[in-house]
Amino acid sequence: MANGYIARGKVTEAKDSRVVFQPFDTNYQLHLQTAKPYTGPIGQLINARIHAKAVKVYTVPSGGGFISPLFGPPKIIQGRAVQVDDRMVVIRAGALVTVELPTADEGVDLSEGPLAVGSLVNAVTMPGATFEWVSPGTLK
Repeated sequence: MANGYIARGKVTEAKDSRVVFQPFDTNYQLHLQTAKPYTGPIGQLINARIHAKAVKVYTVPSGGGFISPLFGPPKIIQGRAVQVDDRMVVIRAGALVTVELPTADEGVDLSEGPLAVGSLVNAVTMPGATFEWVSPGTLK
């Protein structure tokens, strides 16, 4: 289901199995892992999928969309849920990020209501968020 969610931005650096991705219209420089060395364009607008695994997910009462830290591997992703199912949530946080939910019940804190489309969600993520380049020929 979440495979259709695309983040737009530029790869500014690629080395081995890591890229630095700058989502469109942000100052972020996200350090993301790749399954294989990145061979796509550098410094040009591209489509990508960003995936992270959460240690803890909260519904929160207020705040905006952000990824922290601004430079480096994502540790906290907060924003509005645009898609939710029992295994993942897609969060609009400066870029669309698919976040795999924790499997343990204590990994989800719904003190501000259920996890639903439109709810404000904060995810504390594990190291190793990933990047997948979506080449133009694979978009439907």
